Amino acid sequence: MTQTSNRFFDEIARLMNDAAGAASGVKREVETVVRSQAERILRDLDLVKREEFEAVKDMARLAREENEALKARIEALEKKTGPVAET
Repeated sequence: MTQTSNRFFDEIARLMNDAAGAASGVKREVETVVRSQAERILRDLDLVKREEFEAVKDMARLAREENEALKARIEALEKKTGPVAET
């Protein structure tokens, strides 16, 4: 009976091991499918990366600062020469 019992438990252990390996494989496949679907959805949404957003934000800030400086120069020149008639 002891030998039969050991063989039974060995078979159970082997089946459990095989089931764990199969579950691990299924998990990897599901992760791959979910990741590819998420990447496709994000690509279709036409989102920008954080780095690109920050670069454009910095460019806008610099342009605004330059615009304000030019506006101040124009106002200073107009004080010297008088306002220019707009067309």
